[in-house]
Amino acid sequence: MKFRPCIDIHNGHVVQIVGSSLRDENDSAQNNFVSEKDSAYYANLYKENGLSGGHIIILNGKDSEYYEATKAEAVKALQTYKGGMQIGGGITDKNAEEYILAGASHIIVTSYVFSDGKICYNNLNRLNSAVGREHICLDVSCRMRNGKYYVVTDRWQKFTDVVLDENLIVSLSEYCDELLVHAVDVEGRKAGINATIAGILEKSPIPVTYAGGISSLDDIAKIRSIGNNKIDFTIGTALNIFGGDLDLMEVIRCTQ
Repeated sequence: MKFRPCIDIHNGHVVQIVGSSLRDENDSAQNNFVSEKDSAYYANLYKENGLSGGHIIILNGKDSEYYEATKAEAVKALQTYKGGMQIGGGITDKNAEEYILAGASHIIVTSYVFSDGKICYNNLNRLNSAVGREHICLDVSCRMRNGKYYVVTDRWQKFTDVVLDENLIVSLSEYCDELLVHAVDVEGRKAGINATIAGILEKSPIPVTYAGGISSLDDIAKIRSIGNNKIDFTIGTALNIFGGDLDLMEVIRCTQ
């Protein structure tokens, strides 16, 4: 079990948002926190504390007027902590290598793989050809609909036809090195974890990171128990470095 730090960037700033509130229209989101510090500050903080494998997420779409500023912040973090963080947001086989060369350990992909609501294995194979399976993290973040958890794309706004379950996890593991799953319905709400999703992730044959709702050391203990100490986790809004009450150093100590 490992703590994976995060750097979420929206409209050119490091932020923490309510995940389900993100909209491309007017580049809007319900912010829990907007940092006065840049992405390099957080990347260096993670580097100094030996926190590897964290996630940098570009939250603006490519058509946004803020996209270039957001991308620049993301690349700044990669260059500050080369080889120490992963990056996601608008990545395809055409630009994946660019981010690896900029310092990313992995590229994080959702929309390019879950194209038109289904898994596009051609695109998966193109990614593998572009950067290699060892540099790919597939994001299977999900939201509930009709009692099941469906993978969502386009910054968590569009439902696919793909259900998150053990079969999906095992199948995708052949094409990537890691998996990342945001429980979008509880993301940024500090209301506790989604135990059902965590239970699905326990079946993963490759490293997997859970995100969403963690607000206390008790929540981390629940992840540890459900995942038999195998599921990694990330925390955003609840951390004191993002305006929350949960101390970063306490989180680090509880996983050592």
